[in-house]
Amino acid sequence: MDIKNYMQTLGAQAKAAGRVLSKADTGLKNAALLKIAEAIANHADHLVAENQKDLAAGKLNGLDAASLDRLTLSPKALNTMIEGLKQVAALPDPIGEITGLSYRPSGIQVGQMRVPLGVIGIIYESRPNVTVDAAALCLKSGNACILRGGSEAIHSNQAIAACILEGLKAAGLPEHAVQIVATADRAAVGELITLKDYVDVIVPRGGKSLIERISNEASIPVIKHLDGICHVYIDDQADIAKAVAIADNAKTHRYGVCNAMETLLVAESIASEVLPLLAEIYQQKNVELRGCAKTCSLIPSCVRATEADWHTEYLAPILSIRIVDGIDEAIAHINRYSSAHTEAIITENYTLARRFLREVDSSSVMVNASTRFADGFEYGLGAEIGISTDKLHARGPVGLHGLTSLKFIVLGDGHIRQ
Repeated sequence: MDIKNYMQTLGAQAKAAGRVLSKADTGLKNAALLKIAEAIANHADHLVAENQKDLAAGKLNGLDAASLDRLTLSPKALNTMIEGLKQVAALPDPIGEITGLSYRPSGIQVGQMRVPLGVIGIIYESRPNVTVDAAALCLKSGNACILRGGSEAIHSNQAIAACILEGLKAAGLPEHAVQIVATADRAAVGELITLKDYVDVIVPRGGKSLIERISNEASIPVIKHLDGICHVYIDDQADIAKAVAIADNAKTHRYGVCNAMETLLVAESIASEVLPLLAEIYQQKNVELRGCAKTCSLIPSCVRATEADWHTEYLAPILSIRIVDGIDEAIAHINRYSSAHTEAIITENYTLARRFLREVDSSSVMVNASTRFADGFEYGLGAEIGISTDKLHARGPVGLHGLTSLKFIVLGDGHIRQ
């Protein structure tokens, strides 16, 4: 295969399809989403069988448990994909929405209209569910997309691609509105991120090395996050039962996800009460604990954390713990070591909670809730294309609005500038 020509062809096809899709009415886009959901339901057995091929190859190639977990298409995962498609179909269509329309002294009216970005290139690893999430959000927001999944999910992604194509055809939308790159050759990524004539934005979703490469080499704007070093701070005015439940869930619900807690901060005056309870839970679940000197004195099995631990996204059953004086030290630690993904405070003090929300500079900040809720599906976005820790354009879970832009519109009636 001539990779350069192949990717140029995908780009040209996406550009043409995007022009059609940008004008498609809401009913047509929703019909495509529901037809894709129907195709996934009808071909569930085939999807699971193809996914088993990828899982078998992954085990042979030495993929770790976290990677295999992200790769797995279980019946539950398929049902979540189907539900996500239905949720996106049920969401209001942002395209064409006009806001801020007001009269100027000249008599003209000025406002803003929400429009698609155009063609979106999405590069991701392991998670085949991203193929459906990305396709759904791009379709509903009027964007064509080129999806390049990881080689480890090649069979799963091609099976999902067939379902998407079936849905597009059934709804009468261009079959090139969603294209999944059919080669595992890494050169395809290099071509995709430099297709300036065809692609308007790149969204990388995967490990830190992948995202750093894309950010450094792309000649197209990138929406990204590098890693998820998420914190939970248990304040000295926390409800102990809430604190234990949240700190357990935030770490152990799933290990290989970007919104899992990697560092637990505990106020010193409550540490001797809450940490032994949590240590027992973590020990039962085989979570390795690495802590500061004070933490190690309360938890005999805890090993001393190094400076590198505070900077690490483990994506594994490992947790860093630090005892802090109070909220000031907690916020200072978070703003120094966080990757600006998700942080949570556990407290019954409304004033401190509001201060935490205001002063912690991350894309999601929570009060008395697990960091595992930092997710487009849980936020009511239907699905997400990724979680952006950038501050420009899109921040946090990137749903429909994050895949659109605004243009100014002016309404006049023969007005001329004096």
